[in-house]
Amino acid sequence: MATGIDIRTAGERFRTRTDWLESHHSFSFSRHFDPGNTHFGLLLVSNDDVVAPGTGFDTHPHRDMEIVTWVLEGGLVHQDSEGHNGVIHPGLAQRMSAGRGILHSEKNDAWTLTGEPEHRDPVRFVQMWVLPDEAGIDPGYEQLDITDELARGGWTTLASGMPRDAAHRAISIRQKNAALHVTRARPGETLEIATAPFVHLFVARGSLELEGAGALAEGDAARVTRAEGQRITAGPAGAEVLMWEMTAAIRP
Repeated sequence: MATGIDIRTAGERFRTRTDWLESHHSFSFSRHFDPGNTHFGLLLVSNDDVVAPGTGFDTHPHRDMEIVTWVLEGGLVHQDSEGHNGVIHPGLAQRMSAGRGILHSEKNDAWTLTGEPEHRDPVRFVQMWVLPDEAGIDPGYEQLDITDELARGGWTTLASGMPRDAAHRAISIRQKNAALHVTRARPGETLEIATAPFVHLFVARGSLELEGAGALAEGDAARVTRAEGQRITAGPAGAEVLMWEMTAAIRP
């Protein structure tokens, strides 16, 4: 069967706006529901969030979900009921396994955990959720700075549960059929996307050309079925791109 490419532009996304949050949702989320847009492959959530200084998401629960957070600008303070805490910044990958249940908060706090003033600007981050292989696992947390790997160019594996990636320097997720890659492509740089049944591309910054589909701007996404290594070429300002490679999909 031929490759299928479904482009979803930034302006098509669901939008949540409050006095402290600007959020764009690639899939149905919270009060936004479209039965025809609930997931792609194993990916259920891809939220592009901007949080004002001194505000954020108060403590709330999650269960049976692998949650990966990638910060684009600023610093995001994480705290959870398992005792994990820290400040996530650009280049630092983070994964939280909700498992049988976890409580956590995410804040663009005006003070760091050490009491030093910081985060006076908005924080922008992309948060993505995939289903785990198994329900009811122990909650977990992992973070890893991949700044040096990103600087070498090409794709960097950010998070993976695929057995082939066990030796890679990446955070792990409890989903053997999914891996997340990121690139900060230089202007004009050309890369191949993964060859996989399901590939989700999200343009976090900049712009690119996707072979067989045309131009994608910041905030645009491509849902590629039966991907065969199509090429992307970064635009004149380069492109920061998040790519989910998935070998399975959620069963109805």
